[in-house]
Amino acid sequence: MMGAIRFDKRLLLVLSLVAAAVAATRWWQRRPETPAPAPPAQLAHSPNILRFAPDAPQLAYLRIQPVTMVAAPASPPLPARIVYDEDRTARVTTPVAGRVIAILVQVGDRVAAGQPLAWVDAPEYGSAVADAAKARADLQQKRAAYERAKTLFDGQVLAAKDLEAAAADLAQAQAEAQRTALRLANLSQGAHGVTRDGERLSLRAPIAGVVAERQINPGAEIRPDGPGPQFVVTDPSHLWLAIDLPEQLLGKARVGQRVDLEVDAFTGETFHARIASIGVALDPATRRVPVRCVLPNPDGRLKPEMFARASLIADGAPPVVRVPNTALVVTGLDYFVFVETAPGVLQKRRVTIASQDRDYAIVAAGLTAGERIVTSGALLINSELTGG
Repeated sequence: MMGAIRFDKRLLLVLSLVAAAVAATRWWQRRPETPAPAPPAQLAHSPNILRFAPDAPQLAYLRIQPVTMVAAPASPPLPARIVYDEDRTARVTTPVAGRVIAILVQVGDRVAAGQPLAWVDAPEYGSAVADAAKARADLQQKRAAYERAKTLFDGQVLAAKDLEAAAADLAQAQAEAQRTALRLANLSQGAHGVTRDGERLSLRAPIAGVVAERQINPGAEIRPDGPGPQFVVTDPSHLWLAIDLPEQLLGKARVGQRVDLEVDAFTGETFHARIASIGVALDPATRRVPVRCVLPNPDGRLKPEMFARASLIADGAPPVVRVPNTALVVTGLDYFVFVETAPGVLQKRRVTIASQDRDYAIVAAGLTAGERIVTSGALLINSELTGG
């Protein structure tokens, strides 16, 4: 009797579990459909469009910038070098051998015209000063002797030959005084060159500007035939741009033409210069002609001896679209960019490239000014698109 009761309880439990499972299955089948949450990035109807949610993590790796227009270049970027403006640069050297006593300025100091730069102990210059002083004294003596001889000759007390001898002595004294004065002026280089204080010379700045180089130290022995100048004073707000122009581009260059240049120190920034002169002969080894451009540098950011990439600008040509190479995606022989058509919506668009250099490409068709494109992270977006 007890075994029958336990069997009935087990059967009842099994039937209850079966009924609950059937009820749960029917409820699951009748539940309302809820859409699954959309992923951060998903494909739209077009296979070339990506849509991102505002908080999609992919957006943190993208840089989206508007398309810029630049003047149409007449040549590919050419290697160039920034140099001193020699019309506004002075190289100060000693006219005589000597020893540096004191240096009064340092590199980077701004100086006025005639300001002392250094003191030099130069016995040779002291000798030149002494010779000039003796010649002047001798000239005064010979002039007084001639005046006395002339007075005596007029009073018929002195013979004519004695007057002539006094006149010859005066002429010789004048010649010697002139010779020593010219030598002294040559050594002193004028009022703003080297002046004297006993046997000491003060090397002075011939022009106003900034001390760009200093090649001497205290106590150093210097000579006029040394390997270089003791100081270089220049105006850093004016520079030259030196270009070695290939022979095949000579017909595209003219005096006064605009030249755009870029330097590695300021990536993405363009500076402007003007052609001032074109060489009259080609280098027979490189087949290039030197071109000198005037480069304004009012803020002083550009420095002499910087390397640059310069492009001749076509006269009267309309501006063109320029994009960085990091914005391009290459597929076979085709170039593509990602254009932001709406916030979070990126379209892969084919473009035509007219020319391309190390950093930028000129787009002939496919983009217009003002459109926003992905300039950094284009490869990431392309992998997102092709990965589905």
